[in-house]
Amino acid sequence: MTTVEALNQIFQMVFDDETIQVTRDMTANDVDGWDSLSHVNLITTIEAKFNIRFSQKELLKQRNVGNLIDDIDRKLTGN
Repeated sequence: MTTVEALNQIFQMVFDDETIQVTRDMTANDVDGWDSLSHVNLITTIEAKFNIRFSQKELLKQRNVGNLIDDIDRKLTGN
């Protein structure tokens, strides 16, 4: 399963919307219900699924889902 495929499942579960299809340019403004509380739930679910941890600095730099994908892939490859 690719990072995007896994994120699709996570987003669909967290936001209870099976129609969500993540894109690299997607932001919180593009998803109904993506507020600060759901963002915390999203990040903790991603961290658990991929067995990774984001630093506060990394989280603050993430401007869209593309940045999130890049950070996940970088952590998974150890770069």
